[in-house]
Amino acid sequence: MSALSSALAYRRLLESNATLRMLRADNLAVMAGTLDAHLGKPGTRMNTEDLHEGIDADLEELRDHFDLSLRTAKAYCDDWRRAEILVRRPATAARGETYELSAAGFDAIRMLEQLRTPPQTATESRLVSLAQSVRQLAIDTDPDSSRRLASLRAERDRIDAEIARVRRGDPRSVVLDRRRANERVSDILQQAQGLPADFARVRARFEELNQELRVSILAAEDSQSQVLDEVFRGVDLIESSDEGRTFSAFSALVRDPEQSAAFDDDIAAILDRDFSATLSLATRRSLRTLMRQMKDGSHEVSDILTEFARGLRRYVHSHEFQRDRVMRTLLQEGLAAAAPVSQEVKPYDEIGIDLELSSVSLGSVGEVILHDPEEFDAGAELGEATDSEIDFAELIAVARESEIDFAELTENINSVVTSAHEASVAEVLETFPATQGLASVVGLLSLASTYGHVDVGNREILTWAGIDGIVRTAAIRRHYFTEGITL
Repeated sequence: MSALSSALAYRRLLESNATLRMLRADNLAVMAGTLDAHLGKPGTRMNTEDLHEGIDADLEELRDHFDLSLRTAKAYCDDWRRAEILVRRPATAARGETYELSAAGFDAIRMLEQLRTPPQTATESRLVSLAQSVRQLAIDTDPDSSRRLASLRAERDRIDAEIARVRRGDPRSVVLDRRRANERVSDILQQAQGLPADFARVRARFEELNQELRVSILAAEDSQSQVLDEVFRGVDLIESSDEGRTFSAFSALVRDPEQSAAFDDDIAAILDRDFSATLSLATRRSLRTLMRQMKDGSHEVSDILTEFARGLRRYVHSHEFQRDRVMRTLLQEGLAAAAPVSQEVKPYDEIGIDLELSSVSLGSVGEVILHDPEEFDAGAELGEATDSEIDFAELIAVARESEIDFAELTENINSVVTSAHEASVAEVLETFPATQGLASVVGLLSLASTYGHVDVGNREILTWAGIDGIVRTAAIRRHYFTEGITL
C-alpha cells in the first residue's frame, strides 16, 4: 500500500472512529477521569440526573486545576453522547433515561490506562502463551493425520515426563516463583480489561442488526421478503446471525455450572497461594470478581438479544410492518412530488394553507410522568401513640448483635500496643477476650489488614469463645500491630 493510500485511510479512520475522537479531545484528561470514575466499572449505568449531579460536583474541584469553561455537566454529557462516547437509553426499572459508556469509551480509557501503567515488555508468560497458541494452531490445521498423531504423542510424552519429575521431586518441576506468577496474573487481567468494551460492542451490533432487519422488511414486498418468511416460520434471525451464534457459544460457556464452578475453584486456589499475599487489593478483587463480571455482561446482552427477537416477531405477527409500509410509500410519494416543486417554490413561500401546530411542547418520552393515584393516598388515619419506656441497655445489646464494635477493639489494641513494642491479633485476644465472638476476631483482622502488618512466613493460633460459649480456634497468617490506631 502506498503512502498516499495509507494516509487517506488513516484520515478516514481519524474522522470516523469514536475512540480516536475521544483521544484527540482537548479536555481528554477531564473526560477520561470523570467517566472512568462514574461509569468505568463493567455494566455500570447511571440515571442521567445522577450522572449530571456527580459530574457537576467533580467540575467544581477540577476547575481549580484545569482551564475549564463554566459549562454544566449536562452540556458536557450531551457533547460526549454526540461524539459516541456515551450511550443514552430509556431506563427499564424506573422513569427517565440512563447513561452508559460505549465500546469506544471503554477502549479509549483502557488505552490511557495501559499508557499510564505500561506492562512489562516480552514477559515470559506472554511468550509462552504465544508459542503455545501457535503450536496448537499448527496441530489443529494440519491435514496430515500422521503428523497430528505424532505431535499429540510428543505432547503426551512431555506430559508423562513432567508427571515423573513431579513424583521424583525433581528441582526442574518446582512451582512458579513469585515474579513469574505475578506476571501471569497481570496478563490475565489485561485480557479481561477488554471484556466491557466487547460486551458494549456486541450489544451495539445487535441493535444495528435489529434495525437492518426491520428496514429489510419494509423495503421488500411480501412475495420477495425472505426475512418476513423466516420470521413467520419462527426463525430467530438475530440469534442465528454470525454475531448471535458467536455470542451464544460464549454465553453457554459462561452459564455452564461445571465450567463456572471449575473457574471459581481455580481463582480461589490462586488467591490461596503464598505469592497472592504480594498482590494489591485491587488485583485480588479483580480476580475474585472476574467470573461475575463475565456472567453479568453475558446476562445483560442475552436480555437485549431476547428483547430484540421478541420485538421483531411481535412487529411481524401483529402486521405493524404493513402500516409502516403504507407510511413509507406515502412519504416517498410526497418527496417525489416535492422534488420538482422545490425548483419553483421556496420553503418559506405562502401556499394558501394554514397548518395549526400542536400546543404540546416537544421533549423526551422519559420526561412524561404518569399520574399514580396511590401517591396521593395517605392511608389509614394514624392513631395517637401511647408513652413507653426505652431500655438503652437493650438498644446497645441489639446494636452489638448487628454491628462489630470497632471502638472497643481499637481501645483494646491501643492498650496492648502501649505496653509492648508490637502485638499480634492472638496477643490482643489473649489480653482482651472476644466479647462478640467471631465478630470480634473478624474486626481485629480487618483492622490489622488496614493499620497493621502481615507476616506471610509465620502463622499463629487464634482462640476465642463464641456467643454460644463454645471455644474455637483458627490458624492464620500472623497479623500484628506496631503502633496505636486513631479512627
